Amino acid sequence: MQPKPNARLSSQAMAFVLAGGRGSRLKELTDFRAKPAVYFGGKTRIIDFALSNALNSGIRKMAIATQYKAHSLIRHMQRGWGFFRAERNEYLDILPASQRVSESKWYLGTADAVTQNIDIVDSYGIKYVVILAGDHIYKMDYEIMLQQHVSSGADVTIGCLTVPRMEAVAFGVMGVDKDMRITDFLEKPKDPPAIPGDPDHALASMGIYVFDWAFLRDLLIKDAEDPNSSHDFGNDIIPQIVAGGKAIAHKFADSCVKSGLETEPYWRDVGTVDAFWQANIDLTDFVPKLDIYDQSWPIWTYSEIVPPAKFIHDQEGRRGMAVSSLVSGDCIVSGSEVRNSLLFTGCRTHSFSSLEYVVALPSVVVNRKAELTNCVIDRGVVIPEGLVVGQDPEVDAKWFRRTESGIVLITQDMVNARERALG
Repeated sequence: MQPKPNARLSSQAMAFVLAGGRGSRLKELTDFRAKPAVYFGGKTRIIDFALSNALNSGIRKMAIATQYKAHSLIRHMQRGWGFFRAERNEYLDILPASQRVSESKWYLGTADAVTQNIDIVDSYGIKYVVILAGDHIYKMDYEIMLQQHVSSGADVTIGCLTVPRMEAVAFGVMGVDKDMRITDFLEKPKDPPAIPGDPDHALASMGIYVFDWAFLRDLLIKDAEDPNSSHDFGNDIIPQIVAGGKAIAHKFADSCVKSGLETEPYWRDVGTVDAFWQANIDLTDFVPKLDIYDQSWPIWTYSEIVPPAKFIHDQEGRRGMAVSSLVSGDCIVSGSEVRNSLLFTGCRTHSFSSLEYVVALPSVVVNRKAELTNCVIDRGVVIPEGLVVGQDPEVDAKWFRRTESGIVLITQDMVNARERALG
C-alpha cells in the first residue's frame, strides 16, 4: 500500500511500548506494580507520558508489552486508554508475556518482546515502528523523528539526549560523525566520545528507536535463531546495525515539546526513589522544568470522577493550607499545613499535621500531629498520629527505607511493623 504523498508519517507508524520491567531500584514502590504503572505528577502514571507523546504525535496504533506484575498497568490501560476505535483504524493492544511462542518462554529481552508478537504487528499494516520505553518522563513529537528517519535513509534512528560528557558514563553512548551517523555504540563507557564540534557533551541513548518494519522484522527473525544473542535491542540489535548498516542519531532537543515556559529539553528517568521524589517535587517549583499545564500537548490518563480539593479550619496553628504545592481532586487538607508537596487524588491530612517536600500517592491518610519532611508515601498508607519523619536519620532508617540523600519511603507494611514493635 503506497502512502499518500501528504500523509503524516505517524499515520503509517505504530508505537511498540516496552513496559515489562520491574524497576527494582524503586524498591517497595514496585512490589505490587511494574515501574511504568507507578504514579507520577498528581494524577498520571509514568507510562502515560510515552503513550501521550505517541497520541499527540498522530500515532493511532499502539501495543504495550507487559510482563512483571502487570495487573495494575493493564487495569490502567483499560480504564484510561480504552478510547481507541478499530473502525477508525485505531488500536491499542496489551501484549502480556503469554507463552505464545513456547510454553517455557517469557519475554527473554526487549527485542524478543517484539519478536514474539510479529504476527500482531503484521496485522496492523504499518510501515514504521517506533520502539519506546514505558518508564521515562518527557514530552516529544515522534513525527519529527520519523521525518528524519525517512529523509536520512536510516536503517534505525535512535533518540539521543545531549548530556555533559562525563555524565554519559551511566548511559549507552553514541559515537557519531558530523552527519549524525552512529559510528560506535558503547555501553557505560569510562571515556565517552564527544559530539563533533562540541567536546563537552556526548549523546546518550533514550531507548527510543525508529525502524522500517520490514527491515526490523527480518532482523528479529534472524536474531531469534541466534543461540548466542540475549535478544535485546541495546545489546544485540543496535550494535549489529551500527557495525553493518546505517544508524542515525536523533537529538531529543530537535523534537522535544516545550510550551514556552520550559527553558531546556526535559527528560527524566525516575528509576530511583531519589529521582522519583525529585521529579515530582520539581513540579511544585514556581516555573517547573516540565510544563504539565500545556493544553496543546496534554498528558492523557485515567481520570476518576472525584469532587474538588477542600481546605478547612482557619485557626492559628490549625489552618488548612497549601503553599507551592500540587493538590489533586478529592483531597481534604483539614487544619494542616502542606508546603512544597504533591498530594495525589484522595489524600486526607488531619489537624495539626505538617507536610513539607512530601510526595503522597493516592488515598494517603495523615493523622493528627504528624510531621513529615522529605518523604514518599505509597498508595493508601495511613500515617499514625504524631509520627515524625525527616528529622532524625537514625530513627527514620530504623522503621522506613531511607536513601543516602535523606529521602524516606514509607509503605503500609513498614508502618505496621513499627506499630507492632512499639506495641
